[in-house]
Amino acid sequence: MQLNFSKNIRAATASDAAAIAEIYNHAVLHSTAIWNEKTVDAANRVAWMAERQKMGYPVLVAVDAQQQVLGYASFGDWRAFDGYRHTVEHSVYVHPKAQGSGIGKALMQALMLQAQQLGKHVMVAAIEAGNAPSIALHRQLGFSQTGYMPQVGTKFGRWLDLVWMQRQLDSV
Repeated sequence: MQLNFSKNIRAATASDAAAIAEIYNHAVLHSTAIWNEKTVDAANRVAWMAERQKMGYPVLVAVDAQQQVLGYASFGDWRAFDGYRHTVEHSVYVHPKAQGSGIGKALMQALMLQAQQLGKHVMVAAIEAGNAPSIALHRQLGFSQTGYMPQVGTKFGRWLDLVWMQRQLDSV
């Protein structure tokens, strides 16, 4: 599969932390994409980025012509046991004003390529079952559903179901 992604995707820097926190916090407050209920500040995102980068993992941002952050993506270890060292779990979030514009797809393509270059074998996604756009995006990118876990989380006073999807990266 040939990957084509925007030249406007780059490694995140500390100067992107406030914008990343804004996107994260919007998802916390208004969606079930993130199962956290507490917002974060820029310092928290700087520390998160530093931890990811210390582990050798990317944090990518998609930016517009004015370098405004439109979305971000990253991956980390799926599980902390040695046998899972070739499997990563990713996250991708797009600013609400930029959703549906292809930014999530471009970030995912760049992220999959970076995971492949790091020798990762499988990328895993954990998606709230009602998040049809995210599930559709992952299917479009070659992910397949491998699991369904009913009522394993809660947010906004209701139980949430989790869909597991994965993609083997050797075919990227």
